[in-house]
Amino acid sequence: MKYGIYYAYWEKEWKGDFIPYIARVKKLGFDILEVACGDFHNQPDSYFHALRNAAREYDITLTGGYGPRAEHNLASPDPAVVENALAFYSEIFRKMDLAGIRSIGGALYSYWPVDYNMDLDKEGDLERSIRGMRRLADIAGRYGITLNMEVLNRFEGYLVNDAREGLAYVRAVDKPNVRLMLDTFHMNIEEDSLTEPILLAGKDLGHFHVGEPNRKPPREGRMPWNDIGQALRQIGYDGAVVMEPFVTRGGRVGKDIRVWRDLAQGAAESDLDRDAAKSVAFLRRAFER
Repeated sequence: MKYGIYYAYWEKEWKGDFIPYIARVKKLGFDILEVACGDFHNQPDSYFHALRNAAREYDITLTGGYGPRAEHNLASPDPAVVENALAFYSEIFRKMDLAGIRSIGGALYSYWPVDYNMDLDKEGDLERSIRGMRRLADIAGRYGITLNMEVLNRFEGYLVNDAREGLAYVRAVDKPNVRLMLDTFHMNIEEDSLTEPILLAGKDLGHFHVGEPNRKPPREGRMPWNDIGQALRQIGYDGAVVMEPFVTRGGRVGKDIRVWRDLAQGAAESDLDRDAAKSVAFLRRAFER
């Protein structure tokens, strides 16, 4: 397994310059930097060449994430929205390819965060989403990109809320580059067990997010990290394990994640770095016993 962290641990917006974080996460003991792909279309090709070169220099793997905006909703009943989403992703995939990013995860099957003031048609949206995802998978496949369907808790999404629904979706799409993504934060809310969903996912697990129930970096005490690691080893998982901590309020990130208090308790960036380094060292011990 390789261990990573999402750049937004340090940021308040879903965009920015990811390049400085490459050397930073390497120094802290990570193998992977996960970046937000939603604003790739606003960056020139030259930026993605530079991003790829920096990742190669520090031997860091880049992975991508995106919580799709409503205008990129593959489940929309409006065909124009679906076509717009496919065009948007086509450009994102092209730039991911320039940067050497071979996987992207998130609620790619829908949009995020969901507006629950709108009427929901889960069955119809699932049918539309599956059709759209098959088309999207073919586009991603041209670049060798894997699409990881993230299972979300009920407060953030409605189409895929547990591992069983996620697996049913992946198998309905039936494309080799569409896989399941689990996240311990969401699992803690929706699943009866924190290990059984991993065992159920088996070879279909393509990406794994980790975090405490309050979205702090993983640490000893509350979550059964040793058992989670054992389950990952049992299915032969050798992919990315990416922590996704959100501990500071403010900006678009804080608003979307609903961080209404300073979980970092006034921590300086050096303190955030220290906590991340301690967390990844802890995960390696817990998951590789």
